[in-house]
Amino acid sequence: MEAYLLDWLNLLTRWLHVIAGIAWIGASFYFVWLDNHLLPLPLSEKAPGVSGQVWAVHGGGFYNARKYPTGPDFLPEPLHWFKWEAYPTRLSGFFLLALMYYLQADVYLIDKSVADIGPGAAVAVGVGSLAGAWIVYDLLCKSPLAKNERTLAVVLAVLIAAAAYGVCHLFGGRGAFIHFGAMLGTIMVANVFFVIIPGQRELVKAKAEGRPLDPGPGLRGKQRSVHNTYFTLPVLFAMISNHYAGTYGAHYNWLALIALAASGALIRAWFVARHKEGQVKVSPWPAVAGVAMLAGAVALMVPREASMAAYSNAGAPVAAADFAHVQGIVGQRCAVCHAAKPTQPGFDVAPKGVMLDTPERILGQAAQMRQQLAARTMPIGNLTQMTDEERAQVIAWIDRGAPH
Repeated sequence: MEAYLLDWLNLLTRWLHVIAGIAWIGASFYFVWLDNHLLPLPLSEKAPGVSGQVWAVHGGGFYNARKYPTGPDFLPEPLHWFKWEAYPTRLSGFFLLALMYYLQADVYLIDKSVADIGPGAAVAVGVGSLAGAWIVYDLLCKSPLAKNERTLAVVLAVLIAAAAYGVCHLFGGRGAFIHFGAMLGTIMVANVFFVIIPGQRELVKAKAEGRPLDPGPGLRGKQRSVHNTYFTLPVLFAMISNHYAGTYGAHYNWLALIALAASGALIRAWFVARHKEGQVKVSPWPAVAGVAMLAGAVALMVPREASMAAYSNAGAPVAAADFAHVQGIVGQRCAVCHAAKPTQPGFDVAPKGVMLDTPERILGQAAQMRQQLAARTMPIGNLTQMTDEERAQVIAWIDRGAPH
């Protein structure tokens, strides 16, 4: 019953996380697009304090949005704020992280073949990485480096790549990818909470009190908002990667993660630049570089077809196994989770609905089993202690055509 209730809690929180994330990212993308599409008002429509406007048509009507960098002559009511979308996204995301990766660290976070650490240490490192990512990033943005956006971007890119390498050498692939995304997501929501919204509050307060406006908070908020939009695609990739073992289970998963994150940031940068098409010349190179990195990551993650003898003792040939022997290995190492009624604690239903508790189900899933076994992503965290010899025997049996 406990596992059943945890599944429902996971599902409902994930549903909230996706809904809030869509609202946050949608608003963020819209305002970046809006800011880059503003055009000067015609002379016949000049209005005090307006730096630009954009006309749009949607949902059966026309819309006219105008930007007042220092606010209008009066403080409008009601004044809509875009902040609540970010907060439930992060809170629900952290709750999911704790529910799945911290409470079940020995299953989803730790892989002893990557680093031999205990659950407490793994959770401490995970939480520390989230806080540390924000602290380092914020200090860099407040340092003299922030005066040169390109230099700041290079330094941040190097540190983000180092973070990807670090988590992939501390956690299992699945936990590493999700923590990388959570680090960037933490930076994004902290930007909203500590920089963007306080800057907007100061703008509104100064307008209400009739004081001259300080452009500093607005400029800092603009900088962080731009960073957030570049982080978005890498974060989204990291969040969905746990459904694709071929990514986090790749041999050089850290390099693939860096390439895919860089690809997402570059492609997003090109789209942002495209918003200004007609106003400035748009270089295609960010998009070209992003697609090239994406293609490189796909090539890098091609499953290795190395000899399965590498799994056996001292490289000795793998002994041929018949179906009865393979079924015994699968029953002991895989079907404790992948069954109509799992016996492994913490599993109420078979993960992803994949069941390997009958001969027919094993034969039907043979190709998928090979991919997971070769990438070493299953058993997850090697929870059931499958030996290299057993792994080699099942793979060799599948490569012989799964005779039965």
